[in-house]
Amino acid sequence: MKTVFDKETRDELIARINSIDENKSPKWGKMNVYQMLKHCYLSDELYLGKKKYDRIFLGRIFGRIALKRILKEGAPFPKNAKTSQHFIVTGNGNAEEEKRKLISLINGYETFSQPFVEHWFFGKMTKEQVGALSYKHLDHHLQQFGS
Repeated sequence: MKTVFDKETRDELIARINSIDENKSPKWGKMNVYQMLKHCYLSDELYLGKKKYDRIFLGRIFGRIALKRILKEGAPFPKNAKTSQHFIVTGNGNAEEEKRKLISLINGYETFSQPFVEHWFFGKMTKEQVGALSYKHLDHHLQQFGS
């Protein structure tokens, strides 16, 4: 499974991010390019341990099962899945600035050293789970905009 801890994978993601046209319409969902990039930035802040959010009750019940299902090799990331209010982005902004910020975070995986990260839904995640989930989430949203 691909992981953001692999330099070639990070380089691939960065190239895909750089190729997105801010006027592109999504293949599914309601986000525009700016909103998607900021959403991914906010998510990767969590994955890198830069932000923490309280775990929700449903996550305590279903989180581990859902994580296992999402990280299963070949399983697609679910389209239009619910997310925490902390990751919902509205309005418009500077997509190029969001690209730069997101790329900076992606490059931060090179020096990631935490043994685990606490996710708001999935709970405690190992470094390997963080790397795979971050890749799958980014890949999902880049595909959403044809990149």
